[in-house]
Amino acid sequence: MAAMSSTHGAVPPHARPSTATPPKGLFTDLARNAGVFRYTRRAVELVWQTNPRLAVVLGALTLAAGLLPAVAAWVGKLVIDAVVAGLAAGAAGGAPDYGPVLQLVLVEGIVIAALTACQRGITACQSLLRAELGYRVNEMILAKALTLDLTQFEDAEFYDKLTRARREASIRPLSLVIRSFALLQQLIALASFAALIAAFSPWALALLVAAGLPAFIAETRFSGDAFRLFRMRAPEARMQNYLEIVMAREDHAKEVQLFQLGPMLLDRYRAIFDKVYAEDRALTIRREGWGLALTLIGTVALYGAYGWIATTAVAGLITLGEMTMYVVLFRQGQAAISASLGAIGGMYEDNLYLTNLYEYLEQAPGYRWGTAESGPDPADGVRFEHVSFTYPGAAAAALEDITLHIRPGESLALVGENGAGKSTLIKLLCGLYQPTSGRVLIHGRDVREWSPEALRRVIGVIFQDFNRYQFTVGENIGAGDIAGFGDEARWEESARKGMAMPFIRRLEKGFRTQLGSWFKGGKELSTGQWQKVALSRAFMRESADILVLDEPTASMDAGAEAELFEYFREHTAGRTAILISHRFSTVRQADRIAVLEHGRILEYGTHADLLARDGRYAQLFRLQAEGYR
Repeated sequence: MAAMSSTHGAVPPHARPSTATPPKGLFTDLARNAGVFRYTRRAVELVWQTNPRLAVVLGALTLAAGLLPAVAAWVGKLVIDAVVAGLAAGAAGGAPDYGPVLQLVLVEGIVIAALTACQRGITACQSLLRAELGYRVNEMILAKALTLDLTQFEDAEFYDKLTRARREASIRPLSLVIRSFALLQQLIALASFAALIAAFSPWALALLVAAGLPAFIAETRFSGDAFRLFRMRAPEARMQNYLEIVMAREDHAKEVQLFQLGPMLLDRYRAIFDKVYAEDRALTIRREGWGLALTLIGTVALYGAYGWIATTAVAGLITLGEMTMYVVLFRQGQAAISASLGAIGGMYEDNLYLTNLYEYLEQAPGYRWGTAESGPDPADGVRFEHVSFTYPGAAAAALEDITLHIRPGESLALVGENGAGKSTLIKLLCGLYQPTSGRVLIHGRDVREWSPEALRRVIGVIFQDFNRYQFTVGENIGAGDIAGFGDEARWEESARKGMAMPFIRRLEKGFRTQLGSWFKGGKELSTGQWQKVALSRAFMRESADILVLDEPTASMDAGAEAELFEYFREHTAGRTAILISHRFSTVRQADRIAVLEHGRILEYGTHADLLARDGRYAQLFRLQAEGYR
């Protein structure tokens, strides 16, 4: 997808590769980034853990593929010398003997067939490992995401790390291992070539090595430049991906079409691509230009050696077979040198990209948790003691000095304008955030001392922005308690409590009806029906001592909401209940009401107390009541 190559803002001048001077500073870069090669071992371990049998087979085939080219060259030399000997015997009047030549040709054919089989086997192993390793790395990325905190998902820098990890990391570990095996194969081949070429001249061996260096210098230098561009592009990669979602998903389509946003969004999408393409084009031209110039140096060295070997043969110092062998070895050796140095450069590049994966995988959770499975005093219910909370990077506190106590069997309603801090308070209760100062206690224990799993077992909550899973009706309800995810009896009981049974009965497949429009046969519900599914989900958590409804009934009419909350009260006897609603006909049913304004508790008491006080609550109540007259 094009989003995978998007950028963010202008590239700083110090990060732009120079266009006026040839690539330099390679070895400074390598020295500075030497630590980055530490991921090679980790990548090999990852491949081994993914499929050790394939790793062993790949290693064995690589070893064989490294040795066989030298064997083929040696046998080829013997064939030519045998032919020359046969010609000489024929010229001397002897009878031609085809046996030795044919035997050697057969041997060479077997060697070449074995080499071909090894290469095909290597390709097959790589293909199978690519599929398994891609899945394994993506699984690691997703598993890590499940251990992180909500504040991290709300942080732009974290999303940049996640974007970079997902864009390249699923293919880089295998690429690194393939290049490591390729390097091993080329080094084995080079060792065998060197043993044969050294018999001709040690200087030829030195020339062979030197001829491959220029192209390696260019490739490695520009790999670093490409990686620096890649890292700077993560923010706008997310923007371009977001634009794709807005233009191509059903939950955005109606507004995009109604407000005619499509052309503007597409223009933004194109602008990101145009910027990226301009940077990539400049880098590609520099990379290939210098690569061509430096590769030509290796070509000159090859043909210089070719002439040297040919004149030596003409002088009678080596046989025709030896000449042919040395030329083949030099050509293959130069290719092996280039491939080896290229593999090192590729490993350097892969290691750079793997820093993205391991930076993400080594990201520590934002919060520290305890291990407690319960609190010492379940009768204490829920306490907020002088709780304050400020979002990372925010100048003002979202909550400030909140003190509340809700006992089991009591209900609390939170009232206030949007942005007053109601939902933030609930997220602190659920442990999704942790207080900047003060304490939140459940059953007499600080939330931070609980294990996250135990804490969330005692809380049932449905937020106003609840998820609409593209699952069946039953699975959408079952998501409220993973232990009962597939329990149809509990689906039905929860749906009855959530007032969803009447419309579920009308569905053709009942609880088995696929919801959403992403998959074939999916049924799209109305907003009010979705809210009843979400409420049923909240009732699934039978172990919950605390039940929270954060404005999940906004699309219901006042009568239906009042009926639901009355039903809610009946089924939460003995539990702590917290509700958020803008409808005062519902709020008045709560035992206590807290009015929040700018993150502080402005008023607190019963419905009657707050009306008698004639403050903010009374003002809002009268305004809403006036609207019903």
